[in-house]
Amino acid sequence: MRALRALRPRRLPAGRAMAAAAAAAATGPGPAPGSGPGGGRGPVLTPGTMNPAVRRVEYAVRGPIVTRALQLEQDLRQGVPKPFTEVIKANIGDAQAMGQKPITFLRQVPGAGVGDNGRGHGGDTPVSGRGPRRPGAERVPPQVTALCLYPELLTEPSIPEDAKDRARRLLAACGGQSAGAYSASPGIELVRQDVARFLQRRDGVPAKPQDIFLSTGASDAIVSILKLLVSGSGGSRTGVLIPIPQYPLYSAAIAELSAVQLNYYLDEEHCWALDVAELRRALAEGRRHCCPRVLCIINPGNPTGQVQSRQCIEDVIKFAFEEKLFLMADEVYQDNIYAEGSAFHSFKKVLFEMGPPYSEVVELASFHSVSKGFMGECGFRSGYVEVVNMDPEVQQQLAKLVSVRLCPPVPGQILLDAVVDPPQPGDPSYELFIAEKQAVLSTLAHKARLTQEIFNRAPGIRCNPVQGAMYSFPRIELPPRALAAAEAQGQAPDMFFCMKLLEETGICVVPGSGFGQREGTFHFRPGASPCLYPRMTILPPTEKLQVLLEKLSSFYAKFVKEYS
Repeated sequence: MRALRALRPRRLPAGRAMAAAAAAAATGPGPAPGSGPGGGRGPVLTPGTMNPAVRRVEYAVRGPIVTRALQLEQDLRQGVPKPFTEVIKANIGDAQAMGQKPITFLRQVPGAGVGDNGRGHGGDTPVSGRGPRRPGAERVPPQVTALCLYPELLTEPSIPEDAKDRARRLLAACGGQSAGAYSASPGIELVRQDVARFLQRRDGVPAKPQDIFLSTGASDAIVSILKLLVSGSGGSRTGVLIPIPQYPLYSAAIAELSAVQLNYYLDEEHCWALDVAELRRALAEGRRHCCPRVLCIINPGNPTGQVQSRQCIEDVIKFAFEEKLFLMADEVYQDNIYAEGSAFHSFKKVLFEMGPPYSEVVELASFHSVSKGFMGECGFRSGYVEVVNMDPEVQQQLAKLVSVRLCPPVPGQILLDAVVDPPQPGDPSYELFIAEKQAVLSTLAHKARLTQEIFNRAPGIRCNPVQGAMYSFPRIELPPRALAAAEAQGQAPDMFFCMKLLEETGICVVPGSGFGQREGTFHFRPGASPCLYPRMTILPPTEKLQVLLEKLSSFYAKFVKEYS
């Protein structure tokens, strides 16, 4: 009888019964009879229920072209016949994937600093003053990063003492004297101090460690700053001005944060220069439907390779001051300057040289990374942001925000320290370090010139000088029937071209539409042909780059003949 009574439904008092009925009505019907807990239910996460902002995110650098390139590589490994013997991935600025040797001082490299072919760390440029491998020497001694990861090597007599001293100093700043421990969320305090000293040497302006936040590459820091800036709804939603063409991180982050993207167009006819009049046009247009609060600058430019003059930077700062905009300066290519007469000027340096009122009120976040420059240490994922004139309470919120992801990778922080505090004249590691650095940068300068020269010899292709960074962004005229052929394939014209280039030559470049372009670029206009803008890195070794450029030019001639 007790068992039977236990099975009977319990009566609730009238008030509680009414409340239960109301709750059931509010939450909707329960599971179908007999379905049991969770039975017969569909997935919680579906294309219809997922965050719609994620669906709007696009990142062309690793899009369908790259997916197909990886498939072709697998086919080649399995012996599937192709009209090429290798896939050349010129889609991304990954120096070491393209064959650049790591800098010895930053970490361990093979071959006593000289490869078996007697070439240096530029990948294909001899390094002066470098002798042959020592008899019996198999490898260069590990340097700062390796010493911190494996401290037992500190007893190795062949390792330079300055590298050992750096490693001991950095390990002492790590929790438990181990690179495997968490650091403080904004980064190891010692490394932040060294970054501040680096910035002070670079700019001649004081820098404070508490204004520096280390990050998982510059990308992580850029997204963190955007998170602070995005607010409001409808007409008060934050608008973010970005250059077009742009690095797709910006459009992707803006989409993810449901901010409003405001395009300002760089001037191709003047080497992709930034024009303040164009900034004013974009700002005025944006104010009709959102609240513009942020101006993003990429200098040197990605994907366009332009280097801004000091006067241009001063004009931009004045514009930001007048229009009350927060400045974000992406300066990750600051070491990559090639064109004669071009020079890198940091936004912070120009801001403080302008003096009050600009230096006292213009809010600035500037970014740097170990992934570019002469370092090319993309896989270590390390960078930083320095904030200037940020409200102290907001800066505390930034510190809280970065604490959510605990800390940037500690090995990356250690490598960053070696970059911002390199060997000095008289140090045992100095001569090798400076030779390797100069070899990398001089090789890149040569390849920048080579790219421009070969492209501009091809009818229908025009390439502006690659003044800096690591990419060319040539304009390629489209023959008349190419547009219809692309449409028949359901592809954008530049995707159609880049995919055919990949399938026939093994060359992987990024369709320029992923970086943004002016409306009507693909269409016939009075006095102008439809055109496309593939982004291509200049990082492959010189011999391979020359072959790549010539193959692309030959492919284009064939493409024009086929679709004219």
